[in-house]
Amino acid sequence: MPRTEYKLMEGWEFTLDTDGEKGYRPVTLPHDWAISAPFRPDMDQGEAQGFRDRFGIGWYRRSLRLEEKKEGYSYYLDFGGIFENSTIWVNDREAGGWKYGYSSFRLDVTQFLKTGENSIVIRVDNTASPADRWYSGAGIYRTVKLLETEAAHLEEREIVVHTELAGDSAVVRVAAGVEARVRGSLSLAGVCCDAQNNRCPEEKKKAGEITAESENGLLEFYIKNASLWSAEEPNLYTLTLSLMDGDRAADTVSMRIGLRKIELLPGKGMFVNGEKVILKGVCLHQEAGSAGIAAKKEIWRERLLLLKEMGCNSIRAAHHTHSVEFLNLCDELGFYVYEECFDKWTGGLYGRYFETEWKKDVEAMVKRDRNRACIFIWGVGNEVENQAQPSMLAILKMLKDYVLTMDATRPVTYAMNPHFKRESNVDLSQIKDIQKFVDEADDTEIYDVKERVERICRIGEIVDVISCNYQEQWYPMIHEAMPDKLILGTEIYQFFKGHPEQMQNFTNENPSLVPFASDYVIGGMIWTGIDYLGESMGYPAKGWSGAMIRTNLVKKPGFYLLKSYWNEEPMVHFSVMDYSLEDEGVKEHWDMPIYADHWHFPQFHKTVIPYMIASNCEEVALYLNGKRFFVPRPADCPNRLITGFLPYQPGCVRAVGYKNGEEVCCHVLKTPGPAVRLSFAREEMKAPAERGYEILLTVRAEDEEGNPYFRESSRVRFQIEGDGEILSVDNGNLMTNEPYQADFIHMYHGCASVRIRLGGSAGRVVVSAWAEGMYPGKTVLTVE
Repeated sequence: MPRTEYKLMEGWEFTLDTDGEKGYRPVTLPHDWAISAPFRPDMDQGEAQGFRDRFGIGWYRRSLRLEEKKEGYSYYLDFGGIFENSTIWVNDREAGGWKYGYSSFRLDVTQFLKTGENSIVIRVDNTASPADRWYSGAGIYRTVKLLETEAAHLEEREIVVHTELAGDSAVVRVAAGVEARVRGSLSLAGVCCDAQNNRCPEEKKKAGEITAESENGLLEFYIKNASLWSAEEPNLYTLTLSLMDGDRAADTVSMRIGLRKIELLPGKGMFVNGEKVILKGVCLHQEAGSAGIAAKKEIWRERLLLLKEMGCNSIRAAHHTHSVEFLNLCDELGFYVYEECFDKWTGGLYGRYFETEWKKDVEAMVKRDRNRACIFIWGVGNEVENQAQPSMLAILKMLKDYVLTMDATRPVTYAMNPHFKRESNVDLSQIKDIQKFVDEADDTEIYDVKERVERICRIGEIVDVISCNYQEQWYPMIHEAMPDKLILGTEIYQFFKGHPEQMQNFTNENPSLVPFASDYVIGGMIWTGIDYLGESMGYPAKGWSGAMIRTNLVKKPGFYLLKSYWNEEPMVHFSVMDYSLEDEGVKEHWDMPIYADHWHFPQFHKTVIPYMIASNCEEVALYLNGKRFFVPRPADCPNRLITGFLPYQPGCVRAVGYKNGEEVCCHVLKTPGPAVRLSFAREEMKAPAERGYEILLTVRAEDEEGNPYFRESSRVRFQIEGDGEILSVDNGNLMTNEPYQADFIHMYHGCASVRIRLGGSAGRVVVSAWAEGMYPGKTVLTVE
């Protein structure tokens, strides 16, 4: 019979006890024990880990009842990811484990399981140092499954799917990777269906007989009038492969595939299905605010939809492999994904694993994701040690060559930073501890541009695309030196571009506009798209606040600036510069001026207020209480960003966008009266009757007329009625010490959010928000 999968997400117990002997409590997966850890301003690597004391050894255990251990069957435990250094026991026998916390892995537990009750115990060791440079979390934070198959079965990671386009048709070639031990009378069959589950019209199909001469099993599909995949139109097909024993399916695997052709043409750019594409991207870590790294698919769906709304079409999954669920969404919603296996090599967290584990972790990434439509390029490292030196170049070539043994259809690259470690005149043969010497050596920035470009070229000779972090100011020189290589900005600032004489500069030149002016630049990825935990610039900041979207998914003014660059749908957005707001601890060049979305300055009387207007329209008109103030066209402004001054008068600001002389959009801000009520963004919504389904809801303070009260900071308490529970709260303020694991939090910029989990039964779930002196807010979820 075909395979059976069981999700093992409930029924676990957890303890943060070195010996795993006491203190167990029930938990539901995914689980991140660090997100509820206490804040410690003096903790080791506190800045990196958001000052959450995540170090320790955690134990997980659960029982697993197997009604029948079937003869001739194989049993596997699938782990989406365990952070980190895990060891798994089944019925008190060690079954295996994995060191690197970001890799997915599978354990064959056939010999350990028995009919009846079985025990699973997992030890997770987060005591090693250094930790990651960003919040890494801790625990079993991704999906766990039990897989039951016949002994003769398909291995998903050995299946290779290649697609080719020919006019309006496509060819899908499948190598099933069937092992020699299952050949003989077995054969391979397949079906390819479109999004409506219609079987694809095929001119011909060849079933692959598994013989000694052809162990892999081959299938070909010829699809007429193919619906192609792109980030703009993410059409997907379902490919179902069956390992046949006569007329019986011994095993069946289904996967979603996209039919697309991606070309990287030197001097011309990136083309998808023959159309030129500019990568309008952001970098993302895998955590999601109050969920930590235990972020479920539905939480990430909301995040990715916001990025889509901004106009984002590409993501750098930095700096590690992300979850299967995340990449499924990228396939489905349409994003071009730059996927990379790790950050540093012999330094940083991965330094303790590189020598023995690099092959396993590179393979885990490539084999898991090489059939995805969304993956357009592989990254094998980021800002590594000894950049451009012979030892580094040798490792880079080794990693690239190994990737190509598993997937030769995509380019391979490495994200280089603008700092370089100079070669030392020290005789390394006289150094007893090479690693200690490397770790303690000083990084020295190279200021000579010619020397910098020469070193970039050393790396460029190996990689397929020159991937640069914060180096837009040197692109012309890099291109002149290597005209046959395209350039990708793997990290760029959201607002400021550097100067040819130095990495950082503070003028009106935005790096996101660079790819639109240079055909040899295929795009850029802003660091980052959404605020994240860790990589703090110092206490009390618990994370990085320099993105366009807050951890609770509240949009910042930078969101609308990028939207004006990346979207064609007419838009206009007015923001004011407000230096009365508190510092959020952002590193200066990654930040942007302190703009805010309000018109409320009770401390001023006719004081001149700076503003910005982001718009993709031809003309913009600005009105204050009905009086027009004339502004330049966006195309005539540096950064296409209109800036100026308005005298503060309470009332109404209205920005209007025009195309062809017609009003096509507008944005209105009003000075609010006293905050009198709380209001959810949606008063009614639907949700699936899926046990464990999570939703993030946001409430705002408003005046009598429904105008948001930006400066409100009252404490909000949330309540839930019906089959559900409150998991956490968030307000987007990474400077606060308020815990996520509560039902109350103070508003920040007039907002507060709550994350709830549904119990799975159909019916009504009501979420309410209360604050002293205001009418409560309420949203009703119809669960069906």
